Amino acid sequence: AHRTAAIMLDHAGLAAPTLCLSSAIQFITPQRPGAPLPAECDASRLPAMASGSNGIELSRSQTAFAFALVTLLFFTWGFAYGLLDVLNAHFQTVFGISKTESTLLQLAYFGAYLVFSPFAGMFKGIHLGLTLYSLGAIFFWPSAKFEKYGGFVGCTFVIGCGLSCLEVAANSYISILGSPKYAAARLNFSQGFQGVASFAGPMIASRWFFLGRNATTLDTVQWVYLAVAGLGIVLNTLFYFCHLPEITGDALAAEMHDVGIDTDQEPFWKQYHCIFGWCVSHHCEILLLLIFVIARQGGADCCKSYFWHRSICILFGVYTKFSLRGAQVAVAALAVNYLVGQNIGIDKSQASQLFSYCQITFTVGRFVGVVLLRYVDPALLLTIYGVCCTVFSLGVAYGPGRAGVGCLFALFFFESICYPVIFTLGTKNLGRHTKRGSSLIVMGVGGGAWYPPAAASIADRDTTAHSYIVPFSGYVAVAVYAAGLVIDQAVKGGFRFRSIDEIEQRRAQMEKQPAYDRSPPFEVEKKANDEEFVESV
Repeated sequence: AHRTAAIMLDHAGLAAPTLCLSSAIQFITPQRPGAPLPAECDASRLPAMASGSNGIELSRSQTAFAFALVTLLFFTWGFAYGLLDVLNAHFQTVFGISKTESTLLQLAYFGAYLVFSPFAGMFKGIHLGLTLYSLGAIFFWPSAKFEKYGGFVGCTFVIGCGLSCLEVAANSYISILGSPKYAAARLNFSQGFQGVASFAGPMIASRWFFLGRNATTLDTVQWVYLAVAGLGIVLNTLFYFCHLPEITGDALAAEMHDVGIDTDQEPFWKQYHCIFGWCVSHHCEILLLLIFVIARQGGADCCKSYFWHRSICILFGVYTKFSLRGAQVAVAALAVNYLVGQNIGIDKSQASQLFSYCQITFTVGRFVGVVLLRYVDPALLLTIYGVCCTVFSLGVAYGPGRAGVGCLFALFFFESICYPVIFTLGTKNLGRHTKRGSSLIVMGVGGGAWYPPAAASIADRDTTAHSYIVPFSGYVAVAVYAAGLVIDQAVKGGFRFRSIDEIEQRRAQMEKQPAYDRSPPFEVEKKANDEEFVESV
């Protein structure tokens, strides 16, 4: 009976020692003839029977079509984000508000991610996202007509809700649309087009928002956002008539289980790489690194005996994910004010144009990252870039004149790959938890809601340059998180410099083994003879 139960457990893809007592009893208790099997034994629930595609099974034409169509979404929210940071400086002039008050736009935009991301779906979320995006942009018109700053803040929140849906859908789809080895490179390539659009936003603003009569009115703002609404409507129509091939969580899980990777059988809160990925895009410094290594390796007996460290991991995870995005948003939100305040003869129109060049630098960094990530391990590259970000953010805060401006450009370059790499590392091998993990990671973008006000309050009381000490703390978190991943990989399988496809590597190893060595029933029968295993069941 024990042996039969063990074999059934193995075929169901469940680890016997982690089953609760009631589940074990159900498996061991003989069934009446004709009686239904327990839910755990239902063949329809087994990963091997999963329907849908896993992303690798798609044809070349299907992959290219889906990739191109979804990449259009990155351009959409890149354009909206590029305009957002320029509106800060413009509204300070038009409404006579302080820098801190102007960052209510960032609070609304990124607060929407925090509120709405958990409800975003992978496919229907595209239509919902584009609808909210267009709706928010349309209502910029009455807000500009009646000159209501509160109206702009509310419309920005609606746009943010729409974009959170798009990010969950697009990031998830691109990261699993092909080999896991190149997931980070694919996502960097697609998000590179977000950078192209982010460059276009400030360039338009420098020509239409800050010159002549437009510098003190909102006439051009309403026309620009009306065009944005039109873009959203066109894309929504395009996605309605063009059906994307579906990639299901069950299919992803089945692919993992075929090569012996069953990490998704654990509850979602035990998917530490995702929980800490949520972290990194919030900060926890050295303590995060220590807890990360302990939680993954079980190195301390006291921590192995209790569950408290897992709760701490999750709390630090929430905090760290906010930090990266918060740092990036704080850097961009005050960039125009920073460039003007360096006292090197730059006015707001020129500063807006320079800011667009910063976005070009950011975009170039993304495409350079695509090449590097084909060869360099993502966690290792993220560590290097995270350290560079911490150094150059200090250079921006304390560098005089042109030196500080140069550090700002370097900072934009090195922060370019951080978010896509964190997303792919955080959602790696989640299987059936992929959609939930994606929502969690994107939810962390809400960190952009509170970093800009914190930095702006320092800028109002001191200088804009010194406010860049706030994003510095976020970049420290990125470096620490990435270092934790590198250490974890080194402990488990040795230090690696090159990027690898773990699933393909496992599959190749299994093909080299004799058939009887990789047959689940034999392995389980051998385990079933072990007294401790039988006792666990």
